[in-house]
Amino acid sequence: MPFKVGEKVVYPNHGVGVIEQITHNSLNGRAEEFYLIRILSNSLRVTIPCVNADCVGLRRIIKSADVPRVLSRLRNGKTESPRDWKFRFKQNSEKMRTGLLEDVAEVLKSLVALSNQKVLSFREKKMLERARALLVAELATVRNVTEGTIELDLQKILGKSGLHLPEAS
Repeated sequence: MPFKVGEKVVYPNHGVGVIEQITHNSLNGRAEEFYLIRILSNSLRVTIPCVNADCVGLRRIIKSADVPRVLSRLRNGKTESPRDWKFRFKQNSEKMRTGLLEDVAEVLKSLVALSNQKVLSFREKKMLERARALLVAELATVRNVTEGTIELDLQKILGKSGLHLPEAS
């Protein structure tokens, strides 16, 4: 289903954005439609061919009814992370690229659990911060609350699993 101007969407690894325009231009001699998206966290403007929206993982923000399901990923069960950091990083990168908030929540939880056991590598610290930012931004948008409120909620939820969310850098 096509997106509309003014609609909030998620662009994987960039976060929540707003469709500002749908333009018509030619690409390789063919007339194409493009979404012009402004990413809310940094005002970055991204242009995506409409036909490629699915390929790049562009999606609508989750519905408020889906928030408990996402948060249950943080609350329930233990995390299993491969011991080999290269394999773990690759696995987490693939989850981040899906753009699905449940996958982002899983990456956050596994990296928080790992950071509570040992010092993360530079790349894993950056990924933890990215997962945190993406999760917080979308949940704040969906719930129409501040990001600080979501941060406190995440700390409480992870705390129930015996995990401590590191301070944002």
